[in-house]
Amino acid sequence: MTGCRFVTAALLGALSLPAESMAQSPLVRLREVDATILQDIRYFSSDNFMGRPVRGYGAPECLLTREAAEALSRAQADAVRQGLSLLVYDGYRPQRAVDHFVQWGVVLRDTLRKAEYYPDVPKAELFERGYIASRSGHSRGSTVDLTLARSGVPLDMGTPFDFFDERSHTENPAVGEVALANRRLLKGIMERAGFRNYASEWWHYTLVGEPYPDTYFDVPIE
Repeated sequence: MTGCRFVTAALLGALSLPAESMAQSPLVRLREVDATILQDIRYFSSDNFMGRPVRGYGAPECLLTREAAEALSRAQADAVRQGLSLLVYDGYRPQRAVDHFVQWGVVLRDTLRKAEYYPDVPKAELFERGYIASRSGHSRGSTVDLTLARSGVPLDMGTPFDFFDERSHTENPAVGEVALANRRLLKGIMERAGFRNYASEWWHYTLVGEPYPDTYFDVPIE
């Protein structure tokens, strides 16, 4: 989910995070760059590991930096040539959403979606194992969570999106030959377009040379 180590709330409070409107930020709506890319923005809905809409997601829209959106459009063209489409689950993530994850993580009795998203990991260990962190590369605007789909149906990747388990590691052979081949197909498409995979999450890609590597935005998605 994050690819970042946990940072204490005290440190987070001392950080200066931009809180502009979208019009003042470098973020663009993905559908305005490439409307053919499918979207299923999970944190706008209750279909996610928390089981409720996430703070900061005021619309089911993927936002990205223009550089990342244009690179993703190139990846989509590659996928389409193979009879497939990209299907995006998340892109830019407001810092307030990350804060919401952290607040949820410390309430150990709240395990509504445990069976689906972290069946073999005690909730108390989600921070320690790096599944939840106080900062996320998504907040820099050039990271995307996604899969491949054929005729609108996601390909078998062996685990769901945001499944907190070692089986979500991109090259984990435990998921079987078909799922592993599909993960590698996605990886090849994304790498050719200029993205780098986070090895612990088959769905997580960041633009190489991202334009705002040190900036964590807090623009609400509207």
